[in-house]
Order: sequence, then C-alpha cells, then structure tokens
Amino acid sequence: MSIHPRLHAITERIRQRSAPRRQSYLDAIAAVPRDAARRHLSCGNLAHGFAASAAETKARLQGGATPNLGIISAYNDMLSAHQPFEGYPALIRATANVAGATAQVAGGVPAMCDGITQGRAGMELSLFSRDVIAQATAVSLSHAMFDSTLYLGVCDKIVPGMLIGALSFGHLPAIFIPAGPMPSGISNQAKAKVRERHAAGQATRAELLKPRRRLTTRPARAPSTAPPIPTNCCSRRWG
Repeated sequence: MSIHPRLHAITERIRQRSAPRRQSYLDAIAAVPRDAARRHLSCGNLAHGFAASAAETKARLQGGATPNLGIISAYNDMLSAHQPFEGYPALIRATANVAGATAQVAGGVPAMCDGITQGRAGMELSLFSRDVIAQATAVSLSHAMFDSTLYLGVCDKIVPGMLIGALSFGHLPAIFIPAGPMPSGISNQAKAKVRERHAAGQATRAELLKPRRRLTTRPARAPSTAPPIPTNCCSRRWG
C-alpha cells in the first residue's frame, strides 16, 4: 500500500527527531538482564514478594526458574467493559499453574468512562487519567518479580496508559487482554425516537432510561464503534 507523500514526510520527520531518545530507550532495555529479575532480589525482598501467595506458588517462586506472570488489571464495577475482569486473575493463575508457571496481580489501575461522565465535571479528568494509568502500571511492575505481563483493560484511556507503562519495562513480553463485545438490545433509530419524545416533553425520565438500559445490556465492551473497538484493533496490530 502506497503512503501519501505528505504523510511519509511527517513520519520521517518524527522518526529523525525522536531517533536519539529512541536509541537511549532501546539501549536501556537492552541493558536489562534477561534472566528472572527476582533472582537479583534480596531474600527479604523476595519473601515479601510472595508472602501473600499460596504455598505451592511460594515454593515455585523461591526457586527462581519458574516463569511468573504479572497481571495489571483495570477491573471495577462501574464500567461494563471492565467488570468482566473480576474473575480473570483466578483463571489466569489456575491456567499458569497447570502450565508450570505462576501468576500474581501486580497492581490495579483506574478506569473511567466518558459515557458516565459526559457533561459532568468528571469528564475533565478523562484524558489526564491516561497519565495516572501509565504511572500506576509502571509502579506495579517496579517490584521486579515478573518474567512477562498481562494487561486487562479496554478503551482509549486505559489501554494506551497501560502501554506507556508497559514500555518502561519493554524487556518483558506483554499480552493485552480485552473483555468481549456487548450485543445491543435496541436500534439507534428506536433510541432516537425516545430522545425526541423526551425533548418534546412527551416521555418521562423513566421512559428515556429504559432504552439506554437495553443498549448497555450486560458486562462487556459497549456496543458502539467508539474508542474500545479501534483501541483493541491497534493492540492486535502492535502484537
């Protein structure tokens, strides 16, 4: 596929401008030892790192050879796209154990939804939350206990924020895991008709809320072509 000359020129300018900093980043990543990071921890650090784990997990981790997966989760009950992550860590731990590995929840990050905060003061925190998510991700991985990472998140603030944090530990293999899609229970046309009736004073607030409840039917990614879908597509492409 050919690239428009203007787009190519902009891309090259960005590449050249960022080359020194990119090389510094690559050098820093290359300098990180490729053996298990926890082998370099003191006994006190290591013991603290698995103190809350099950006995079998402790036995595996203290040996240093067992792969340990670090999980960063954006789970909360507020967002339909993130509520399904509640049970993911247990599933990941069980699957990892069967494969001879271990898994720990390294930390959690905040996740907010424009769909809840639109028109409210909370919307002003939307884009700023990306920086907080990036920092929270990096802080969670700073324990140096992990051989690879799993990121449980969806949407346009959470996944990019997690990615930025993940890149600070770019030597660790990473997998981004989204929640599944949510089927819509109502058409856009039917929803629009209720809005029009409400604007004309012909429908109550309860009547207005009813189609919205049918639109967001269950825990899963919202049924729209809004940020979650392209964000997930980009994650796949990066992989």
